Amino acid sequence: MKRRQTRRLYIADLAVGGGAPVTVQSMTNTLTEDVAATVAQIAALAAAGCEIVRVAVPGMEAAGAIEKIRRQTTLPLVADIHFDYRLALAAAASGCDGLRINPGNIGAEVHVREVVAVARDRGLPIRIGVNGGSLEKDLMARYGGATPEAMVESALGHVAILEKLGFGDIKISLKASDVPRTVAAYRLLSNRCDYPLHVGVTEAGGLFPGVVKSSLGIGMLLAEGIGDTLRVSLTRDPVEEVRVGYEILKSLGLRQRGPDIVSCPTCGRTRIDLFSILDAVEKRLLSVTAPIRVAIMGCVVNGPGEAREADVGIAGGMGKGILFRKGEVVRKCREDELVDVLMAEVAILEEEWCTTGKIG
Repeated sequence: MKRRQTRRLYIADLAVGGGAPVTVQSMTNTLTEDVAATVAQIAALAAAGCEIVRVAVPGMEAAGAIEKIRRQTTLPLVADIHFDYRLALAAAASGCDGLRINPGNIGAEVHVREVVAVARDRGLPIRIGVNGGSLEKDLMARYGGATPEAMVESALGHVAILEKLGFGDIKISLKASDVPRTVAAYRLLSNRCDYPLHVGVTEAGGLFPGVVKSSLGIGMLLAEGIGDTLRVSLTRDPVEEVRVGYEILKSLGLRQRGPDIVSCPTCGRTRIDLFSILDAVEKRLLSVTAPIRVAIMGCVVNGPGEAREADVGIAGGMGKGILFRKGEVVRKCREDELVDVLMAEVAILEEEWCTTGKIG
């Protein structure tokens, strides 16, 4: 697929836009001033592959905590600022790598000018984040609600404020809580400017609605070449946001971090507890970064053949199962050994990939 050409900017040393890989980000849900809890969550996010992390800065204590957090992680840190320009100044002084603001809601132009001056001096990009639920009242009245057109006008109005001050290290997001508005807004904006775009569906909900909305909304945009960074918004552990983000990218062939799991839906031939086996395998594969294709199949009759393209897999029978590679059976074992046998084989393939850059 042909990606939309955008400007390139850097968040710390991480390239965004301009043909750089689509990056996965998330946001901590700890109290930012609780440094230990925030650092622990950032470490978990980093282990899952998160590349940019945003932290809430509702007050000066949170802004000051960024300095301590910064010393304990290498992930680029973006400070999420609303309403008070002084929080942006404090977060920048504390060592954040980027700012997420709406220039229109942090005060008078003189205050925006101060934030821009600090961002320019420290090399901090600014993300303009427009949400359908918090548009300016005059736009809501003129457009009759938070329409895609209103969201785009809001974003470009904020961009104009920064451009007037000679600032161009800008990334934009336009998020609504439903897929059609979100997609329509990004499509409109992508034809109006060449700034990098951060894509996502905001307030998408819990696991099932959140994954469906995010996969559809983000997936549709990425398939059209729109999007330079993404966040999957779930009312869940943010580590799961990262996991879903990479699954979206892998399904479109845009990133290949970590295993690709193929598993059958089960049927009347299944004689093992495939649900529990799959759950155990998924959890143990979270720390694996090699792009290994792993198959978890419910029966030995069709399993290996149906998963012939998998690098490695297991299939179950009555209290027993097999390990196979590329569709060929390599050994038999008891059902309670299947997960350990599979993971031992995955470890061999990961070592091979780390050494040679190839699998098989």
